[in-house]
Amino acid sequence: MTPELLFSHVGIAAMAGWALLILGPRRFAWFNAIPLWVIPAGLSAVYAALIFSRFSGMGGGFDSLDNVAILMSDRWALLAGWVHYLAFDLFVGAVMAARMDRAGVGRLVQAPILLSTFMLGPLGFLIAALVELGLRAAMIPTQTRSLKGQAHVAA
Repeated sequence: MTPELLFSHVGIAAMAGWALLILGPRRFAWFNAIPLWVIPAGLSAVYAALIFSRFSGMGGGFDSLDNVAILMSDRWALLAGWVHYLAFDLFVGAVMAARMDRAGVGRLVQAPILLSTFMLGPLGFLIAALVELGLRAAMIPTQTRSLKGQAHVAA
């Protein structure tokens, strides 16, 4: 199999996972497992196969930007890096979607956040975390004390 063909296959798998995550129902645990565990695990297995079969004897490394550039100049190493991103971004997106569900973030609000996680990884994660944090902070009641010492909860 060529790197280009494998690139196409892993891309289709990741897109399917994102489509299920963004458009699919989340009320079924088995359905949620597909973008959360099944597809990221499959992509991780592809990543492991690439690492174990292709990385011995490659130049470069992870100790400097120049060495990373040398390593990524190999198409198989570049593909392994891409599969790494696909697997982790989908897993993080699925975890963040579940967290936003529990925090009460609506699916229409989640869709662009998840799309940004798919396209821009850490930026989407940051947006999701801030939205969840903001919503959770808004739900925390503040305690005030009256002059008589009784605690009241301010809405």
